[in-house]
Amino acid sequence: MSLLVLASGSGSRRELLDRLGLPFHCHAPDIDETPREGETPHGLAERLSREKACALAEHYPHHLIIGSDQVASIDNERLGKPGTIDGARRQLERFSGQRVSFFTGVALLDTRRHHCAIHVDLTSVDMRTLDPCEIEGYVRKEPAIDSAGGFYMEKLGMALFDGIETTDPSALIGLPLIALCRLLRDAGTNPLLQA
Repeated sequence: MSLLVLASGSGSRRELLDRLGLPFHCHAPDIDETPREGETPHGLAERLSREKACALAEHYPHHLIIGSDQVASIDNERLGKPGTIDGARRQLERFSGQRVSFFTGVALLDTRRHHCAIHVDLTSVDMRTLDPCEIEGYVRKEPAIDSAGGFYMEKLGMALFDGIETTDPSALIGLPLIALCRLLRDAGTNPLLQA
């Protein structure tokens, strides 16, 4: 089995990868996440996932490196992480009663073969119509300022939704495990067959 590296400092991604029962370690890459002119949300999630994995290639020449990124959008307009409580409040006000798309990319770089495989998952979230008191209550209880969308789906954020349309529920949390398992199998690492 190849050694796994998660190119992330995200606790949520670390917890998701833990579910597969494979040994790995984390190393947060330092990349510029600024969107490029004309870049779609799908394209941004794909590029940043690949760049995060590739940024660590020199450090791990005999490894499988996992990069992942998530981009939220409404009507194909990219929305970044809120960064502040006020930013989270504004994002939730904008999301109220809307369908929000989340593009979650995952890249698996095999540094031995110099091969990078990528998948981007689309999750659509129907947000409830939220009154100002609900938004204030949420940002006070769970200030998700570092999360695309301004909420944590795996926590209280679920109370903000009317519904979710997805092929992979783990994607909205930040790492599409169904796609990742497929990429790992293709690279010769099957989580079901590891001791």
